[in-house]
Order: sequence, then structure tokens, then C-alpha cells
Amino acid sequence: MKKQNVLYQIKEFDKVMLRSFLQDSKEIMPLKTIPTPTQMQILKYLIEHLTEDIYQRDLEKALHLRRATISGVLKTMEKNHLIKRIITTEDARSKKIMINENAKIVFEKIYKNLLKLEKIMMDGIEEKELEMFLVTLEKMTKNLEKNIN
Repeated sequence: MKKQNVLYQIKEFDKVMLRSFLQDSKEIMPLKTIPTPTQMQILKYLIEHLTEDIYQRDLEKALHLRRATISGVLKTMEKNHLIKRIITTEDARSKKIMINENAKIVFEKIYKNLLKLEKIMMDGIEEKELEMFLVTLEKMTKNLEKNIN
């Protein structure tokens, strides 16, 4: 078997996948700002936890992202009217994060595109191949996490 550069292959896959996603999303929402993958994860989390009070620290923990990363993403999302942050009476330093109604609509449209993209990606891939790929990917992730402080 020919030795391949795994990092290069992952990067190429990421570029093609992102291009395909953006192409389909622009057809649905031509003039609006399309949420990034991280923003989509946040929107999904907020939608799944509508009945709960969600704060930045909850997103940091649930999505395994650093404080500075989440802070910047939330600032952009607020600017793009996807979320709003509300000061609570319990703690003025913590702001509750709430999803805007139009963001739910945007999420649903783009999420449908993601499901379509996943279906296209899976064409011709056997269940056993997918299982092996996911096991391998999980092992690679754990190997890398060992090196993160």
C-alpha cells in the first residue's frame, strides 16, 4: 500500500467538504451570512437545550472549546443576529445566551444541507468501512489530545 500523508488528505477532504457545503448553502441563503461550522454546533446545542439557561461556560464544556474561541464566536453570532446575550439578575458577569427566531430558521435550512452532504459523502461506502474509519478517527483524536496541555 502506498504511504500517504494523512494530514494532507484530511486537509484536502476538509476543503472539498467546505466548498460543497458553502455552494449548497449560498443557493439557499444568497445574501445572508452563512454560519460557520462552530456556529452551527452552537446553534444546534442551543436548540437542543431551549428549556435551559445556557451560559458561555456551558458551551465551552459541551463543545470542548476554549474560552477565547467561544467568546469570539459568540460576539460574531450576536453581531449577525443569530443569538442575543442577556444579563441575568443572579450574576451580572454571566450572560444567558438565547437563540434568535430567525437563527432557528437559518439552522434548519443549513442542517438539511448538512444531512444531504453527508448522504452524498457516504455514497458507495459500506457499513464496515464506515465503522473502521470512525474507530480510526477516534484513535487519532485521542492520540492528539494526549499532546494538548
